[in-house]
Amino acid sequence: MRDHQGPGLRIDTNLLKDWLTIQNWYRLLPFVAGLLAGFALPPQAWLPLLWLALVPLWGASPRAGFVWGSAAVLVSHRWLLALHPLDWLGVPSPLSLPLVGAVLAGCALAGGGLVALWAGLVQGLGPRRWTTAVLAALVWGLAEVLLARLPLFWLGLGVAPLPLDRPLAGLAALGGAGLVAAVQLLISWLLWRRAWAALLLLILAAHGLGWGALAAAGAGARPVATPAVTPAAQTLRLQLVQPALPTRQKFEWAQQRRLMALLDQAQLEAGSNGAAAVVLPEGSLLLGQPLRRPAAVPILAGGFRREGVEERSSVLWIAKGAQLPSRWLDKHRLVPLGEWVPGAEWLNWSGLSAVGGLSPGLPSRHLGLPMGAVGVAICYELSDGTGLAQAVRDGAQWLLVVANLDPYPAQLQQQYLALAQLRAIETGRWLVSVANTGPSAVIDGQGLVRGQLPLGKAVTAPLGFELRQGLTPYDRWGEIPLVILAGLLLLLRAWPRCRRGAAG
Repeated sequence: MRDHQGPGLRIDTNLLKDWLTIQNWYRLLPFVAGLLAGFALPPQAWLPLLWLALVPLWGASPRAGFVWGSAAVLVSHRWLLALHPLDWLGVPSPLSLPLVGAVLAGCALAGGGLVALWAGLVQGLGPRRWTTAVLAALVWGLAEVLLARLPLFWLGLGVAPLPLDRPLAGLAALGGAGLVAAVQLLISWLLWRRAWAALLLLILAAHGLGWGALAAAGAGARPVATPAVTPAAQTLRLQLVQPALPTRQKFEWAQQRRLMALLDQAQLEAGSNGAAAVVLPEGSLLLGQPLRRPAAVPILAGGFRREGVEERSSVLWIAKGAQLPSRWLDKHRLVPLGEWVPGAEWLNWSGLSAVGGLSPGLPSRHLGLPMGAVGVAICYELSDGTGLAQAVRDGAQWLLVVANLDPYPAQLQQQYLALAQLRAIETGRWLVSVANTGPSAVIDGQGLVRGQLPLGKAVTAPLGFELRQGLTPYDRWGEIPLVILAGLLLLLRAWPRCRRGAAG
Protein backbone atom coordinates (compact mmCIF):
# COMPACT_ATOMS: atom_id res chain seq x y z
CA MET A 1 0.00 0.00 0.00
CA ARG A 2 1.29 3.41 -0.98
CA ASP A 3 0.21 6.49 0.89
CA HIS A 4 0.68 10.14 -0.05
CA GLN A 5 0.88 12.13 3.12
CA GLY A 6 0.66 15.80 3.75
CA PRO A 7 -0.44 18.07 6.57
CA GLY A 8 -3.66 16.47 7.78
CA LEU A 9 -4.01 14.51 4.53
CA ARG A 10 -3.52 10.82 3.79
CA ILE A 11 -4.55 9.25 0.46
CA ASP A 12 -4.61 5.53 -0.24
CA THR A 13 -3.69 5.44 -3.96
CA ASN A 14 -4.60 1.78 -4.40
CA LEU A 15 -8.10 2.45 -3.06
CA LEU A 16 -8.36 5.46 -5.37
CA LYS A 17 -7.43 3.29 -8.37
CA ASP A 18 -10.13 0.80 -7.40
CA TRP A 19 -12.75 3.53 -7.40
CA LEU A 20 -11.62 4.73 -10.81
CA THR A 21 -11.99 1.34 -12.49
CA ILE A 22 -14.49 1.02 -15.33
CA GLN A 23 -16.43 -1.57 -13.40
CA ASN A 24 -17.17 0.81 -10.55
CA TRP A 25 -18.13 3.62 -12.91
CA TYR A 26 -20.46 1.20 -14.70
CA ARG A 27 -22.23 0.51 -11.41
CA LEU A 28 -22.95 4.22 -11.14
CA LEU A 29 -24.39 4.35 -14.67
CA PRO A 30 -28.07 3.76 -13.74
CA PHE A 31 -27.91 6.49 -11.10
CA VAL A 32 -26.19 8.99 -13.39
CA ALA A 33 -28.48 8.15 -16.31
CA GLY A 34 -31.53 8.59 -14.09
CA LEU A 35 -30.32 12.00 -12.94
CA LEU A 36 -29.75 13.05 -16.56
CA ALA A 37 -33.22 11.82 -17.54
CA GLY A 38 -34.77 13.88 -14.74
CA PHE A 39 -32.94 17.00 -15.91
CA ALA A 40 -33.80 16.34 -19.58
CA LEU A 41 -37.57 16.35 -18.98
CA PRO A 42 -39.54 19.61 -19.33
CA PRO A 43 -38.99 22.44 -19.00
CA GLN A 44 -35.56 21.73 -20.56
CA ALA A 45 -36.93 19.12 -23.03
CA TRP A 46 -33.42 18.01 -24.03
CA LEU A 47 -34.54 15.05 -26.12
CA PRO A 48 -31.14 13.74 -27.32
CA LEU A 49 -29.91 13.68 -23.72
CA LEU A 50 -33.11 11.95 -22.61
CA TRP A 51 -32.82 9.28 -25.30
CA LEU A 52 -29.22 8.59 -24.28
CA ALA A 53 -30.26 8.42 -20.62
CA LEU A 54 -32.86 5.77 -21.53
CA VAL A 55 -30.31 3.52 -23.27
CA PRO A 56 -28.97 1.78 -20.12
CA LEU A 57 -32.46 0.60 -19.21
CA TRP A 58 -32.49 -1.97 -22.00
CA GLY A 59 -29.68 -3.90 -20.35
CA ALA A 60 -30.58 -3.05 -16.77
CA SER A 61 -31.49 -5.50 -14.04
CA PRO A 62 -34.55 -4.72 -11.89
CA ARG A 63 -32.19 -3.37 -9.22
CA ALA A 64 -30.51 -1.02 -11.69
CA GLY A 65 -33.94 -0.01 -13.01
CA PHE A 66 -34.99 0.88 -9.48
CA VAL A 67 -31.95 3.13 -9.08
CA TRP A 68 -32.60 4.77 -12.47
CA GLY A 69 -36.27 5.46 -11.75
CA SER A 70 -35.66 6.79 -8.25
CA ALA A 71 -32.95 9.17 -9.44
CA ALA A 72 -35.10 10.45 -12.32
CA VAL A 73 -38.08 11.23 -10.05
CA LEU A 74 -35.87 12.90 -7.43
CA VAL A 75 -34.72 15.39 -10.06
CA SER A 76 -37.91 15.86 -12.09
CA HIS A 77 -40.09 16.31 -8.96
CA ARG A 78 -37.65 18.36 -6.88
CA TRP A 79 -40.17 21.21 -6.91
CA LEU A 80 -41.92 19.35 -4.04
CA LEU A 81 -39.26 20.78 -1.72
CA ALA A 82 -40.91 24.19 -2.20
CA LEU A 83 -43.66 23.05 0.18
CA HIS A 84 -41.23 23.79 3.03
CA PRO A 85 -41.84 25.50 5.46
CA LEU A 86 -45.16 24.05 6.61
CA ASP A 87 -45.47 26.10 9.80
CA TRP A 88 -48.47 27.97 8.33
CA LEU A 89 -50.32 24.62 8.45
CA GLY A 90 -49.37 24.02 12.06
CA VAL A 91 -46.45 21.68 11.32
CA PRO A 92 -43.55 22.44 13.70
CA SER A 93 -40.50 23.88 11.92
CA PRO A 94 -38.15 21.01 12.88
CA LEU A 95 -40.56 18.53 11.26
CA SER A 96 -41.33 20.54 8.13
CA LEU A 97 -38.32 19.75 5.96
CA PRO A 98 -38.17 16.05 6.97
CA LEU A 99 -41.86 15.70 6.15
CA VAL A 100 -41.48 17.36 2.75
CA GLY A 101 -38.38 15.27 2.07
CA ALA A 102 -40.33 12.14 2.96
CA VAL A 103 -43.00 13.02 0.39
CA LEU A 104 -40.36 13.45 -2.32
CA ALA A 105 -38.60 10.25 -1.24
CA GLY A 106 -41.89 8.35 -1.35
CA CYS A 107 -42.51 9.50 -4.92
CA ALA A 108 -38.95 8.52 -5.87
CA LEU A 109 -39.32 5.05 -4.35
CA ALA A 110 -42.63 4.54 -6.17
CA GLY A 111 -41.06 5.61 -9.47
CA GLY A 112 -38.07 3.35 -8.87
CA GLY A 113 -40.34 0.39 -8.16
CA LEU A 114 -42.28 0.87 -11.39
CA VAL A 115 -39.13 1.08 -13.51
CA ALA A 116 -37.76 -2.01 -11.72
CA LEU A 117 -40.87 -3.98 -12.74
CA TRP A 118 -40.48 -2.79 -16.32
CA ALA A 119 -36.78 -3.73 -16.38
CA GLY A 120 -37.65 -7.19 -15.09
CA LEU A 121 -40.19 -7.60 -17.91
CA VAL A 122 -37.62 -6.57 -20.51
CA GLN A 123 -34.97 -8.95 -19.23
CA GLY A 124 -37.47 -11.77 -19.00
CA LEU A 125 -38.60 -11.34 -22.60
CA GLY A 126 -35.09 -10.85 -24.00
CA PRO A 127 -34.10 -7.23 -24.67
CA ARG A 128 -32.42 -7.86 -28.04
CA ARG A 129 -35.62 -9.00 -29.78
CA TRP A 130 -37.56 -6.36 -31.71
CA THR A 131 -40.86 -7.73 -30.42
CA THR A 132 -39.63 -7.17 -26.86
CA ALA A 133 -38.66 -3.59 -27.72
CA VAL A 134 -42.04 -2.72 -29.22
CA LEU A 135 -44.04 -4.53 -26.53
CA ALA A 136 -42.02 -3.01 -23.67
CA ALA A 137 -42.34 0.47 -25.21
CA LEU A 138 -46.12 0.06 -25.46
CA VAL A 139 -46.32 -1.21 -21.87
CA TRP A 140 -44.41 1.85 -20.66
CA GLY A 141 -46.62 4.21 -22.68
CA LEU A 142 -49.86 2.61 -21.50
CA ALA A 143 -48.57 2.58 -17.91
CA GLU A 144 -47.99 6.34 -18.10
CA VAL A 145 -51.59 6.84 -19.21
CA LEU A 146 -52.84 4.65 -16.36
CA LEU A 147 -50.67 6.38 -13.76
CA ALA A 148 -52.01 9.76 -14.91
CA ARG A 149 -55.45 8.61 -13.73
CA LEU A 150 -54.22 7.65 -10.24
CA PRO A 151 -53.73 10.00 -7.25
CA LEU A 152 -50.02 10.81 -7.63
CA PHE A 153 -48.70 13.33 -10.14
CA TRP A 154 -46.27 11.92 -12.73
CA LEU A 155 -44.31 13.68 -15.44
CA GLY A 156 -43.53 11.04 -18.03
CA LEU A 157 -41.93 10.58 -21.43
CA GLY A 158 -45.21 11.47 -23.15
CA VAL A 159 -44.73 15.18 -22.43
CA ALA A 160 -40.93 15.15 -22.89
CA PRO A 161 -40.82 16.74 -26.39
CA LEU A 162 -42.52 19.92 -25.23
CA PRO A 163 -42.12 22.80 -25.45
CA LEU A 164 -39.30 22.51 -28.02
CA ASP A 165 -40.32 19.66 -30.35
CA ARG A 166 -43.96 20.09 -31.31
CA PRO A 167 -43.71 17.86 -34.43
CA LEU A 168 -42.75 14.84 -32.30
CA ALA A 169 -45.41 15.77 -29.74
CA GLY A 170 -47.88 15.86 -32.65
CA LEU A 171 -48.00 12.06 -32.43
CA ALA A 172 -50.27 12.66 -29.42
CA ALA A 173 -53.07 13.63 -31.81
CA LEU A 174 -52.84 10.08 -33.18
CA GLY A 175 -52.26 7.98 -30.05
CA GLY A 176 -51.98 10.28 -27.05
CA ALA A 177 -49.11 10.60 -24.61
CA GLY A 178 -48.69 6.81 -24.57
CA LEU A 179 -47.69 6.75 -28.24
CA VAL A 180 -45.22 9.64 -27.76
CA ALA A 181 -43.60 7.78 -24.85
CA ALA A 182 -43.43 4.48 -26.74
CA VAL A 183 -41.73 6.03 -29.78
CA GLN A 184 -39.01 7.60 -27.62
CA LEU A 185 -38.30 4.27 -25.93
CA LEU A 186 -37.97 2.66 -29.36
CA ILE A 187 -35.51 5.39 -30.32
CA SER A 188 -33.44 4.57 -27.24
CA TRP A 189 -33.58 0.83 -28.06
CA LEU A 190 -32.22 1.48 -31.57
CA LEU A 191 -29.44 3.55 -29.98
CA TRP A 192 -28.68 0.62 -27.67
CA ARG A 193 -28.61 -1.77 -30.62
CA ARG A 194 -26.61 0.73 -32.72
CA ALA A 195 -29.04 0.32 -35.60
CA TRP A 196 -28.21 3.69 -37.09
CA ALA A 197 -30.20 3.45 -40.34
CA ALA A 198 -33.34 2.29 -38.56
CA LEU A 199 -32.81 4.97 -35.91
CA LEU A 200 -32.67 7.75 -38.50
CA LEU A 201 -35.71 6.34 -40.29
CA LEU A 202 -37.75 6.18 -37.06
CA ILE A 203 -36.85 9.73 -36.04
CA LEU A 204 -37.74 11.13 -39.47
CA ALA A 205 -40.94 9.08 -39.70
CA ALA A 206 -42.08 10.06 -36.20
CA HIS A 207 -41.54 13.75 -36.86
CA GLY A 208 -43.20 13.51 -40.26
CA LEU A 209 -46.28 11.77 -38.88
CA GLY A 210 -46.46 14.20 -35.98
CA TRP A 211 -46.19 17.22 -38.25
CA GLY A 212 -48.87 15.78 -40.51
CA ALA A 213 -51.16 15.17 -37.53
CA LEU A 214 -50.74 18.77 -36.39
CA ALA A 215 -51.49 20.06 -39.88
CA ALA A 216 -54.56 17.83 -40.15
CA ALA A 217 -55.83 18.98 -36.76
CA GLY A 218 -55.46 22.62 -37.78
CA ALA A 219 -57.19 22.09 -41.13
CA GLY A 220 -59.88 19.67 -39.99
CA ALA A 221 -61.10 21.45 -36.85
CA ARG A 222 -63.87 23.85 -37.89
CA PRO A 223 -64.53 27.13 -36.07
CA VAL A 224 -67.91 27.31 -34.34
CA ALA A 225 -70.09 30.37 -34.79
CA THR A 226 -71.98 31.45 -31.66
CA PRO A 227 -73.44 34.82 -30.58
CA ALA A 228 -70.43 35.32 -28.28
CA VAL A 229 -67.93 34.88 -31.09
CA THR A 230 -66.51 37.82 -33.00
CA PRO A 231 -67.62 37.20 -36.63
CA ALA A 232 -64.53 38.71 -38.28
CA ALA A 233 -61.90 36.75 -36.41
CA GLN A 234 -64.04 33.81 -35.22
CA THR A 235 -62.51 34.20 -31.78
CA LEU A 236 -63.90 34.25 -28.28
CA ARG A 237 -62.29 36.71 -25.88
CA LEU A 238 -61.93 36.07 -22.14
CA GLN A 239 -60.59 38.38 -19.46
CA LEU A 240 -58.04 36.35 -17.49
CA VAL A 241 -57.24 37.21 -13.87
CA GLN A 242 -53.89 36.12 -12.44
CA PRO A 243 -53.97 37.44 -8.84
CA ALA A 244 -50.57 36.12 -7.67
CA LEU A 245 -51.77 35.72 -4.08
CA PRO A 246 -49.32 34.01 -1.71
CA THR A 247 -51.04 30.73 -0.81
CA ARG A 248 -49.78 30.98 2.77
CA GLN A 249 -51.72 34.24 3.20
CA LYS A 250 -54.51 33.95 0.59
CA PHE A 251 -57.33 33.67 3.16
CA GLU A 252 -56.22 36.79 5.06
CA TRP A 253 -58.55 39.77 4.79
CA ALA A 254 -55.99 42.00 3.06
CA GLN A 255 -55.33 39.41 0.35
CA GLN A 256 -59.06 38.84 -0.20
CA ARG A 257 -59.59 42.58 -0.60
CA ARG A 258 -56.81 42.69 -3.17
CA LEU A 259 -58.43 39.82 -5.08
CA MET A 260 -61.85 41.51 -5.10
CA ALA A 261 -60.29 44.76 -6.31
CA LEU A 262 -58.59 42.90 -9.16
CA LEU A 263 -61.90 41.19 -10.00
CA ASP A 264 -63.66 44.59 -10.14
CA GLN A 265 -60.93 45.88 -12.46
CA ALA A 266 -61.25 42.80 -14.67
CA GLN A 267 -65.02 43.27 -14.99
CA LEU A 268 -64.58 46.89 -16.02
CA GLU A 269 -62.00 45.95 -18.65
CA ALA A 270 -64.12 43.04 -19.88
CA GLY A 271 -67.10 45.34 -20.31
CA SER A 272 -65.07 47.75 -22.41
CA ASN A 273 -63.22 45.22 -24.60
CA GLY A 274 -66.15 42.88 -25.26
CA ALA A 275 -64.82 39.85 -23.35
CA ALA A 276 -67.44 37.13 -22.96
CA ALA A 277 -66.47 36.38 -19.34
CA VAL A 278 -63.92 36.94 -16.59
CA VAL A 279 -61.95 33.84 -15.54
CA LEU A 280 -60.28 33.37 -12.13
CA PRO A 281 -57.95 30.53 -11.04
CA GLU A 282 -58.52 27.57 -8.73
CA GLY A 283 -59.71 28.37 -5.21
CA SER A 284 -60.39 32.08 -5.79
CA LEU A 285 -63.88 32.25 -4.23
CA LEU A 286 -64.38 31.07 -0.64
CA LEU A 287 -67.00 28.55 0.43
CA GLY A 288 -70.46 30.05 -0.17
CA GLN A 289 -68.96 33.47 -0.89
CA PRO A 290 -71.29 35.75 -2.92
CA LEU A 291 -69.94 38.56 -5.03
CA ARG A 292 -69.97 42.00 -3.43
CA ARG A 293 -72.24 43.25 -6.21
CA PRO A 294 -74.04 41.63 -9.17
CA ALA A 295 -71.64 40.50 -11.88
CA ALA A 296 -71.23 43.08 -14.65
CA VAL A 297 -70.17 40.28 -17.01
CA PRO A 298 -70.33 36.49 -16.58
CA ILE A 299 -67.66 35.09 -14.26
CA LEU A 300 -66.01 31.67 -14.48
CA ALA A 301 -64.07 31.16 -11.26
CA GLY A 302 -62.35 28.48 -9.29
CA GLY A 303 -63.87 28.28 -5.83
CA PHE A 304 -65.47 26.11 -3.18
CA ARG A 305 -69.04 24.95 -2.69
CA ARG A 306 -70.97 22.60 -0.44
CA GLU A 307 -72.85 19.51 -1.61
CA GLY A 308 -74.80 18.28 1.39
CA VAL A 309 -72.21 17.90 4.13
CA GLU A 310 -69.32 17.63 1.63
CA GLU A 311 -67.05 20.45 0.53
CA ARG A 312 -65.96 20.54 -3.11
CA SER A 313 -63.32 22.42 -5.09
CA SER A 314 -65.08 23.54 -8.24
CA VAL A 315 -65.22 25.73 -11.32
CA LEU A 316 -68.21 28.05 -10.77
CA TRP A 317 -70.25 29.86 -13.43
CA ILE A 318 -71.84 33.12 -12.23
CA ALA A 319 -74.19 34.61 -14.81
CA LYS A 320 -74.33 38.31 -15.60
CA GLY A 321 -76.38 40.12 -12.94
CA ALA A 322 -76.00 37.29 -10.41
CA GLN A 323 -73.93 37.04 -7.23
CA LEU A 324 -73.96 33.28 -6.74
CA PRO A 325 -73.10 30.45 -9.16
CA SER A 326 -75.79 28.73 -11.22
CA ARG A 327 -73.56 26.08 -12.84
CA TRP A 328 -70.46 24.26 -11.70
CA LEU A 329 -68.14 21.34 -12.21
CA ASP A 330 -66.44 19.73 -9.20
CA LYS A 331 -62.87 18.56 -8.98
CA HIS A 332 -62.74 14.78 -9.26
CA ARG A 333 -59.05 14.02 -8.70
CA LEU A 334 -57.95 15.36 -5.32
CA VAL A 335 -54.35 15.89 -4.24
CA PRO A 336 -53.36 13.16 -1.73
CA LEU A 337 -52.08 14.56 1.58
CA GLY A 338 -53.11 18.00 0.32
CA GLU A 339 -56.86 17.99 -0.27
CA TRP A 340 -57.56 14.41 0.76
CA VAL A 341 -55.99 12.09 3.33
CA PRO A 342 -56.82 8.36 3.45
CA GLY A 343 -58.40 7.63 6.83
CA ALA A 344 -58.64 11.35 7.66
CA GLU A 345 -61.72 10.77 9.80
CA TRP A 346 -59.62 8.61 12.14
CA LEU A 347 -56.41 10.63 11.90
CA ASN A 348 -58.19 13.95 12.50
CA TRP A 349 -55.91 15.54 9.89
CA SER A 350 -57.06 17.38 6.77
CA GLY A 351 -53.72 17.29 4.95
CA LEU A 352 -50.85 19.52 3.84
CA SER A 353 -53.13 22.24 2.53
CA ALA A 354 -55.27 25.07 3.76
CA VAL A 355 -58.21 23.49 1.90
CA GLY A 356 -57.82 19.91 3.11
CA GLY A 357 -60.79 17.65 3.79
CA LEU A 358 -62.43 18.00 0.36
CA SER A 359 -64.62 15.42 -1.38
CA PRO A 360 -64.34 14.44 -5.06
CA GLY A 361 -66.96 15.25 -7.67
CA LEU A 362 -68.14 13.19 -10.64
CA PRO A 363 -65.56 11.90 -13.15
CA SER A 364 -66.99 13.82 -16.15
CA ARG A 365 -64.95 16.85 -17.20
CA HIS A 366 -67.66 18.27 -19.47
CA LEU A 367 -69.39 21.51 -18.54
CA GLY A 368 -72.10 23.13 -20.67
CA LEU A 369 -71.85 26.93 -20.87
CA PRO A 370 -73.67 29.60 -22.91
CA MET A 371 -70.40 30.43 -24.65
CA GLY A 372 -69.83 26.81 -25.73
CA ALA A 373 -69.32 23.48 -23.97
CA VAL A 374 -65.93 23.20 -22.27
CA GLY A 375 -63.69 20.41 -21.01
CA VAL A 376 -62.41 21.39 -17.55
CA ALA A 377 -59.32 20.31 -15.61
CA ILE A 378 -58.69 21.62 -12.10
CA CYS A 379 -55.06 21.66 -10.98
CA TYR A 380 -53.24 18.43 -11.78
CA GLU A 381 -56.26 16.80 -13.39
CA LEU A 382 -54.46 18.21 -16.41
CA SER A 383 -52.09 15.22 -16.30
CA ASP A 384 -54.95 12.91 -17.31
CA GLY A 385 -55.57 13.22 -21.04
CA THR A 386 -58.29 10.57 -21.14
CA GLY A 387 -60.74 12.68 -19.15
CA LEU A 388 -60.41 15.70 -21.43
CA ALA A 389 -60.60 13.53 -24.56
CA GLN A 390 -63.87 12.09 -23.23
CA ALA A 391 -65.15 15.63 -22.64
CA VAL A 392 -64.36 16.46 -26.27
CA ARG A 393 -66.21 13.34 -27.43
CA ASP A 394 -69.13 14.58 -25.32
CA GLY A 395 -69.12 17.87 -27.23
CA ALA A 396 -66.57 20.19 -25.56
CA GLN A 397 -65.47 22.90 -28.01
CA TRP A 398 -62.58 24.25 -25.93
CA LEU A 399 -60.59 23.36 -22.82
CA LEU A 400 -60.20 25.28 -19.55
CA VAL A 401 -57.55 24.64 -16.92
CA VAL A 402 -57.54 26.43 -13.56
CA ALA A 403 -54.81 25.96 -10.97
CA ASN A 404 -52.96 27.38 -8.00
CA LEU A 405 -49.27 26.46 -8.29
CA ASP A 406 -47.98 28.72 -5.51
CA PRO A 407 -45.60 28.21 -3.67
CA TYR A 408 -44.04 25.93 -6.27
CA PRO A 409 -41.18 27.30 -8.41
CA ALA A 410 -41.07 28.17 -12.11
CA GLN A 411 -39.96 24.60 -12.92
CA LEU A 412 -43.43 23.23 -12.10
CA GLN A 413 -45.17 26.11 -13.87
CA GLN A 414 -43.26 25.34 -17.05
CA GLN A 415 -43.94 21.60 -16.71
CA TYR A 416 -47.62 22.47 -16.31
CA LEU A 417 -47.57 24.57 -19.46
CA ALA A 418 -45.98 21.68 -21.37
CA LEU A 419 -48.78 19.38 -20.16
CA ALA A 420 -51.33 21.96 -21.32
CA GLN A 421 -49.72 22.00 -24.77
CA LEU A 422 -49.91 18.20 -24.89
CA ARG A 423 -53.61 18.16 -23.96
CA ALA A 424 -54.35 20.74 -26.67
CA ILE A 425 -52.54 18.61 -29.27
CA GLU A 426 -54.28 15.39 -28.20
CA THR A 427 -57.75 16.88 -28.49
CA GLY A 428 -57.25 19.45 -31.26
CA ARG A 429 -58.88 22.05 -29.01
CA TRP A 430 -57.76 25.50 -27.96
CA LEU A 431 -56.89 25.54 -24.26
CA VAL A 432 -57.16 28.41 -21.78
CA SER A 433 -55.01 28.10 -18.66
CA VAL A 434 -55.59 30.40 -15.67
CA ALA A 435 -53.37 29.96 -12.61
CA ASN A 436 -52.76 32.01 -9.48
CA THR A 437 -49.09 32.75 -10.25
CA GLY A 438 -49.08 31.28 -13.77
CA PRO A 439 -49.01 29.84 -16.27
CA SER A 440 -51.99 31.84 -17.54
CA ALA A 441 -52.02 31.37 -21.28
CA VAL A 442 -53.93 30.49 -24.42
CA ILE A 443 -52.73 27.51 -26.50
CA ASP A 444 -54.11 26.59 -29.92
CA GLY A 445 -55.08 23.12 -31.07
CA GLN A 446 -51.60 22.52 -32.47
CA GLY A 447 -49.89 23.13 -29.14
CA LEU A 448 -48.62 26.62 -29.93
CA VAL A 449 -48.76 29.17 -27.10
CA ARG A 450 -50.65 32.13 -28.61
CA GLY A 451 -50.52 34.42 -25.59
CA GLN A 452 -49.30 34.31 -21.99
CA LEU A 453 -49.37 36.56 -18.94
CA PRO A 454 -46.09 37.21 -17.10
CA LEU A 455 -45.34 34.58 -14.45
CA GLY A 456 -45.67 35.63 -10.82
CA LYS A 457 -47.28 39.02 -11.56
CA ALA A 458 -50.71 40.21 -10.45
CA VAL A 459 -52.35 41.12 -13.75
CA THR A 460 -55.58 40.92 -15.72
CA ALA A 461 -55.70 40.90 -19.51
CA PRO A 462 -57.93 39.72 -22.37
CA LEU A 463 -56.85 36.75 -24.51
CA GLY A 464 -58.69 35.31 -27.49
CA PHE A 465 -59.20 31.74 -28.68
CA GLU A 466 -61.38 29.72 -31.05
CA LEU A 467 -64.18 27.27 -30.44
CA ARG A 468 -63.61 24.08 -32.44
CA GLN A 469 -65.46 21.04 -33.70
CA GLY A 470 -64.14 17.78 -35.13
CA LEU A 471 -62.23 14.95 -33.48
CA THR A 472 -58.59 13.88 -33.64
CA PRO A 473 -57.81 10.15 -33.95
CA TYR A 474 -56.96 10.17 -30.24
CA ASP A 475 -60.32 11.75 -29.42
CA ARG A 476 -62.06 8.94 -31.32
CA TRP A 477 -60.11 5.88 -30.22
CA GLY A 478 -57.97 6.83 -27.22
CA GLU A 479 -55.49 4.08 -26.33
CA ILE A 480 -57.40 1.32 -28.13
CA PRO A 481 -54.89 1.05 -31.05
CA LEU A 482 -51.97 0.76 -28.59
CA VAL A 483 -53.77 -1.93 -26.60
CA ILE A 484 -54.60 -3.90 -29.77
CA LEU A 485 -50.99 -3.70 -30.98
CA ALA A 486 -49.69 -4.86 -27.59
CA GLY A 487 -52.17 -7.74 -27.65
CA LEU A 488 -51.05 -8.81 -31.14
CA LEU A 489 -47.42 -8.80 -30.04
CA LEU A 490 -48.28 -10.96 -27.04
CA LEU A 491 -49.99 -13.43 -29.36
CA LEU A 492 -46.98 -13.38 -31.68
CA ARG A 493 -44.67 -14.20 -28.78
CA ALA A 494 -46.99 -16.89 -27.40
CA TRP A 495 -47.71 -18.60 -30.75
CA PRO A 496 -44.48 -20.66 -31.00
CA ARG A 497 -44.98 -21.99 -27.47
CA CYS A 498 -48.55 -22.91 -28.25
CA ARG A 499 -47.45 -24.80 -31.35
CA ARG A 500 -44.77 -26.67 -29.47
CA GLY A 501 -47.29 -27.56 -26.78
CA ALA A 502 -49.77 -28.81 -29.37
CA ALA A 503 -47.09 -30.89 -31.15
CA GLY A 504 -46.00 -32.46 -27.85
